Amino acid sequence: MLKIGAKAPAFRLRSDEGKEIALKDFAGQRVLLFLYPKANTSG
Repeated sequence: MLKIGAKAPAFRLRSDEGKEIALKDFAGQRVLLFLYPKANTSG
């Protein structure tokens, strides 16, 4: 569990376009990450 103000751990994931992206790709920028689990959704 992250605490408020803590830095996010390094991670990689696939975008909705299928491209692999990493947190380090956004170094120096503010990042807002939305996670939508596939369970119980139409996605």
